[in-house]
Amino acid sequence: MTGQAISDTAEPGAGGVWTLSGGRPIIAEPGGPATMLVPSESVLLLAVDLPLASRAKRIAALPFAIEDRIADPLDAVHIALGAELAPQRYLVAVVRHALMRQWVEAADAAGLGHAALVPDALALPLPEAGEWSAEAAGGRVLVRTGDGTGFAVASALAGPAWEAAGQPRIWNVGATPIGELPQEPRTPDDALAERLFVPPVDLRQGAYARRTAIGNHWLRRLGWIAAAGIAAHTVIAAADTVMLRVIAERRAEDTRAVVAQAAPGTNVSGDLRASVADLLPPPGPAGSAFVPLITRTSRALAPLSSAVTARTMRFEGNALTLELDPGDPGLAERVRGALRAGGVPAEVTAAPDGAIRVTVRA
Repeated sequence: MTGQAISDTAEPGAGGVWTLSGGRPIIAEPGGPATMLVPSESVLLLAVDLPLASRAKRIAALPFAIEDRIADPLDAVHIALGAELAPQRYLVAVVRHALMRQWVEAADAAGLGHAALVPDALALPLPEAGEWSAEAAGGRVLVRTGDGTGFAVASALAGPAWEAAGQPRIWNVGATPIGELPQEPRTPDDALAERLFVPPVDLRQGAYARRTAIGNHWLRRLGWIAAAGIAAHTVIAAADTVMLRVIAERRAEDTRAVVAQAAPGTNVSGDLRASVADLLPPPGPAGSAFVPLITRTSRALAPLSSAVTARTMRFEGNALTLELDPGDPGLAERVRGALRAGGVPAEVTAAPDGAIRVTVRA
């Protein structure tokens, strides 16, 4: 997924698939709707259960559904809702606001303000369950997993990540071998632009949604229409408020009747919502912290990708442990500094043989 650097900005309304190189877009494939691929090391991709009827309700529930699966505070990240991966299970992307602002500014500066922003791992073909589609280039490995999510790691961490994931079957869709891992070459059946025609997730949502320029004439007409609509809705809202109060009271009585049948003796005379919530079973176990941990760790160690080689990787009790091969005498301190700079709290110790152990806890 590489291309030729452009020497000027794209034409307004230009299409094609673009990638970021040195903070500026380069063209990867000229066909298809405008799409800018962003580095997946900076995006956490999750499969999240959201058994809610409408998209608006799913978006409202997202922060609560992923809060225990991310390291950053909720107000520091942008959350985007993607495609449905399975019944009531959705792809969710999490990225820091600071990075989103940089990517949007880069797209605008290149004339691609209308382009979708998609993590580059999702540009790979979707494999079957329990398999990986992977591509190695530039010291990194992109992986799209059979559950519809994906990630990127430094080449040195690809082997341990594969071991920790249960040694899934790897389909290599690129030209470069993925280390010495067992892999099978596969030529995608479709073009890159076809796979991204409807992207699995577009980060341009919410505060970062694409904006279309509208002339002043149309703005005035829209203002008149909006004013008339507001007046009409004010009258309707007054009538709706009365009706909604009646409906709410009826439903409350229906709920009290159901609770009385299902749990005789339950006190439902006070706060009905709290009384019913107390009857619900506790929530199920939280999702695995493996992918968030390996993503954060790999992102922090990326500047040292040429200096570190992972020997083993273990994930036990929500703790990720990496054993790195011995290096120069100051490597342990460099690893410690890179993790600290990346905001990853970790324990870094040196073994007698010079190997370095890195432990990161969820």
